[in-house]
Amino acid sequence: MRKLIEDVIDDIGKTSSLDGVCGKTAGLVSRATSGDLVKNALSGTWFGHPLHPALSDLPIGAWVMASAVDVTMGRSGAGAARRLVALGLLSAVPTAWSGWSDWADTYGPTQRVGYVHAVGNATGAALQAASWVARARGRRGAGMALSGLGLGITACAAYLGGHLSFVKGVGVNHTAFEEPATEWTDVESLSVLGENELRRVTVKGVPVVLVRHDGEVYALSATCTHAGGPLDEGKVLPNGCVQCPWHGSEFRLSDGEAVRGPASVDEPRWDVKIDSGRVLVRAAAS
Repeated sequence: MRKLIEDVIDDIGKTSSLDGVCGKTAGLVSRATSGDLVKNALSGTWFGHPLHPALSDLPIGAWVMASAVDVTMGRSGAGAARRLVALGLLSAVPTAWSGWSDWADTYGPTQRVGYVHAVGNATGAALQAASWVARARGRRGAGMALSGLGLGITACAAYLGGHLSFVKGVGVNHTAFEEPATEWTDVESLSVLGENELRRVTVKGVPVVLVRHDGEVYALSATCTHAGGPLDEGKVLPNGCVQCPWHGSEFRLSDGEAVRGPASVDEPRWDVKIDSGRVLVRAAAS
């Protein structure tokens, strides 16, 4: 069974015929979420954690409980079950928007699987909406059947979501497994650092980006926490942030804080000192 599921997901990822609709949809979503406030809100930049996985518990949990009430309480629980279905539908709206926002920043096989994940969730939600209508009209049996079918489809879509997060690494912190040096390490000559230039160095296997900005030298891990983009290929902004070249995430140079999504996790900061014209760095205490 496991091999069959993996083969199906692999086939979805190889279905290039999805690229047309994926590209058009991603473009629309990107334009709709391009504002800083919108992107930060949907990405979870303010939350310090991707927002979509946390929100997804709400509709799934509500619909699971609705079916549980149906099975365990019979007709006496009809009103409660209907309200739980409605709660799931309401919470599905922000959940879907945060998911679409994250999805728009993916590519290739990951984007194709994510699209099927979204379509599955939309189908499940539509069946739950039909269930609510049937229940409101007193057709409890039909409502239960529609909820059960919708929940089954949602569970399949959730499996795809788990695959994207835990197998493909979508939304995980790409610096989580770095082992930064705790001893001062000589990495570069101060004289080669031009104002607002991004210079990549490696400290015991960890890529670090050095930046000279307004007379100060800063150091951050060079791998973007969002999707692993090379920050040293980005640019320094007037607001004192470095912008990732891949998806536009912005991190404050002074402390690594994520100030603009899609990144929701801060960039690891490195301490810097200048000694005899040399730049030395070490991992900042967490």
